[in-house]
Amino acid sequence: MNFDLSEEQRLLKDSVERLMLDSYSFGDRRKYQTEKRGFSEAMWARYAELGLLALPFAEEHGGFGGGAVETMIVMEAFGKALILEPYFATVVLAGGLLRLGASEAQKAELIPLIAEGRTKLAFAYAEPQSRYDLVDVETRAKRDGDGWILNGSKDLVLHGDAADKIIVSARTAGDTRENDGVGLFLVDADAPGLTRRGYPTQDGLRAADITLERVRVETANVIGDPAGAFPVISRVADEAVAALCAEAVGSFTQMQAITLDYLKTREQFGKKIGSFQVLQHRAVDMFVDLEQSRSMAIYAAIMAVESDASERERAVSAAKVQIGRSAKAIGQQSIQLHGGIGMTMEHSVGHYFKHVTMLDTLFGDAEHHLRRLAALGGLSGDQRME
Repeated sequence: MNFDLSEEQRLLKDSVERLMLDSYSFGDRRKYQTEKRGFSEAMWARYAELGLLALPFAEEHGGFGGGAVETMIVMEAFGKALILEPYFATVVLAGGLLRLGASEAQKAELIPLIAEGRTKLAFAYAEPQSRYDLVDVETRAKRDGDGWILNGSKDLVLHGDAADKIIVSARTAGDTRENDGVGLFLVDADAPGLTRRGYPTQDGLRAADITLERVRVETANVIGDPAGAFPVISRVADEAVAALCAEAVGSFTQMQAITLDYLKTREQFGKKIGSFQVLQHRAVDMFVDLEQSRSMAIYAAIMAVESDASERERAVSAAKVQIGRSAKAIGQQSIQLHGGIGMTMEHSVGHYFKHVTMLDTLFGDAEHHLRRLAALGGLSGDQRME
């Protein structure tokens, strides 16, 4: 299997990394965080200018026809910079639901708006009782003439406080935790009956809790089959996990680089601390964890487009297990090797550790995905994992 990037992919990688290098230092990030929405609208416009917001969408819908590998390239660069903008929420999550589930009319209306940076979306799927179970949906949608009425609540909607429109998963039939009977509904953020409570997350991003009380949604704003959306949600979640793995690798890369630089400059007992063999061994351990994560992130990106759901799920769960374990190992090593300064708000390495810890929990932590992988029979699919 050839893992080399094409010429177009190398150009994409160079352009995104150059943008981050020029415009997203740790100081820039702290400045962007103080803006009204908690991120930079100017940077969002630059992503649109570079075509990043249009990247994964089909050309006939105003996109550039990129795939999971292109998304991996962008997310890794964003992970290095710790971006604050709602790229993952709008383009990967909500955008993925549109790509795989929306009608041609819905795509024609919404994708150009996303690509131009004029519309931000969020996906409201998590509920107080659901934890990592995407099919555990208690929010209800009931028929009402030529539309639907939504009632329920959603937690931790990534960038839900900045979204112009929100895609809500709601149950139209069946009992909680049944695969059948789940639909996707596109709701205006200012719709009557919808309330949002925005707040910062531990890693400096934004999220919102959303309450829906008799929110009306017209039939034209139902995405796909109102009782059969779970296969689309499941596939988009797998693609999202692959993207998160790539973002984590970007953060790991930066954490290792920052720590190595510190080991080469910090002096103790009249010597650079990087000259002590025991610290060199710990630096090597960080490198091994980084490279293992990089390999699994590439594997997840390649398998994210696999039509066989079992094969796709095995790959992304295996990658997420590695990412979760590496987040803990690299994060702890980077903090410990920095000493007390690594825990301060003024130093970037602690912010990276917070971010990769949050990435571990999104769409299931390492333990969750290890159980999922075991239930699927392991990577080979023909034997149970202990």
